[in-house]
Amino acid sequence: MNGGVNGVALAVFVFFFVLVTVMGFRAARWRKAENEHSLDEWGLGGRSFGTWITWFLLGGDLYTAYTFVAVPAAVYAAGASGFFAVPYTILVYPLIFTFLPRLWSVSHRHGYVTTSDFVRGRFGSKGLSLAVALTGILATMPYIALQLVGIQSVLDVMGVGGSESTHWFVKDLPLLIAFGVLAAYTYSSGLRAPALIAFVKDGLIYLVIAVAIVYIPLKLGGFHEIFAKAGDALAQKDPATGKPRGELASGPDAQWAYATLAFGSALALFMYPHSITATLSSKNRTVIRRNTTILPLYSLMLGFLALLGFMAIAAGIKVDNGQLAIPQLFENMFPDWFTGVAFAAIGIGALVPAAIMSIAAANLFTRNIYKDFLKPGATPEQETKVSKLVSLLVKVGALVFVLGMDKTVAINFQLLGGIWILQTFPALVGGLFTRWFHRWALLAGWAVGMVYGTLAAYGVASPTQEHFGGSNAAIPGIKETGYIGVTAFVLNVLVTVVLTVVLRAVKAPDGVDETRPEDYTADAPAPAPRPAASAGAPGGDAGRPDDDRPEPVPAP
Repeated sequence: MNGGVNGVALAVFVFFFVLVTVMGFRAARWRKAENEHSLDEWGLGGRSFGTWITWFLLGGDLYTAYTFVAVPAAVYAAGASGFFAVPYTILVYPLIFTFLPRLWSVSHRHGYVTTSDFVRGRFGSKGLSLAVALTGILATMPYIALQLVGIQSVLDVMGVGGSESTHWFVKDLPLLIAFGVLAAYTYSSGLRAPALIAFVKDGLIYLVIAVAIVYIPLKLGGFHEIFAKAGDALAQKDPATGKPRGELASGPDAQWAYATLAFGSALALFMYPHSITATLSSKNRTVIRRNTTILPLYSLMLGFLALLGFMAIAAGIKVDNGQLAIPQLFENMFPDWFTGVAFAAIGIGALVPAAIMSIAAANLFTRNIYKDFLKPGATPEQETKVSKLVSLLVKVGALVFVLGMDKTVAINFQLLGGIWILQTFPALVGGLFTRWFHRWALLAGWAVGMVYGTLAAYGVASPTQEHFGGSNAAIPGIKETGYIGVTAFVLNVLVTVVLTVVLRAVKAPDGVDETRPEDYTADAPAPAPRPAASAGAPGGDAGRPDDDRPEPVPAP
């Protein structure tokens, strides 16, 4: 890293940070509703966002500072394997086109705010709903922490605080300020703040990528020279393993791991609570369908973004922490003023998803733990107050995680979060199309997937870490290495199917389904939502069988 503080870049960064801070607080008055003290208003923006607002919000939500920093950092460190993020973001949009409109419709009809709300209503099981909620919170926490890591990496390269400062307060003060501002405007404005800021964030990112993909290759002698230098560097052997550092193109030994990681990540992306929160803020199901057709524009951007990893190699960037490679590339290659713009794109790219993630985690706690188990009679005002407070606590937890632990631990736990969140897929997506799966079988399958995935990830070592060193491991029964999340998911589905057959055969009691077939295709709210089904046993896991109700049918 360059010595001293890059004053020009810092000034530009501060300008954009102040701009989005003002926008964040002003967002409280943007599209303000009469009944502002409800979770629908604070946590879902009144469910009123149109196509373009939703597009920017989802883009700001899914393509985070961690994406901006970590995807090219993976390419910088290991070569072609880092490109897995590109095919998985291509696979995910046809997938979500099939089920997100159905989730929006049934959630709109019944006032569901979280995926756990839907699971409880569909299967009549608070126990299964609690499992989904806890998984979502656990998977989201390290994801928020990584957004703060992204901000910290930019501050470190600019010479503001960072690892070179000796006093802990001086070192962490800029991050503490950023955290305080984020917490304040999220508390006051809810989802409207990141929705408004996302316009600035995405605009900056598109600008920086467009300039970088042209300007940096011109300075490095063109893409032919970049690929030649990157290929030579990646072919050199790693002293720790004795193997080549990486590959310019994936070889046969890495293809199964690459494919399963891309496929599993595609299945998991819209299981994350923040993805669903942004989706449910849309004003109708047509908005969801339109967004699944235009969101792939971000995949094009992501492909260009990944190429920055090869550019960092060709530019001779040398860093101990791979997460600093791209910020350092920007500082070395760009004029100082545009370096500030690039750093602002990364910094704001952390604020938007961090805000949405904290709101999503808070909504899960409020609706599916606080209201379901602690205070069933909570009013909408009380729900909103609790969710606001929990959103602050979630950010504090993420900040403590970042300040008190090695950054690689945060990255590894985020990889573990992907394995965990994938285990909610059968209950959520399966429940949107059929009620054949038994609630107890779904809970058992979830538990098997969670336990296997956690233990398998624990056993993965890396040159720098004895446990949780990655997300790929040997697949039982075959010699290939693959994504642990997919293996755990397959075990989850097998257990769910087998136990469902058994439980149906012995006529185990079914929960009460409070939804109807027409709820999954409707584009307008029902005249009056039906009350939640009553439960005959603690936790809501017992109720009358509902076999006479017609099964929901897929949307035409």
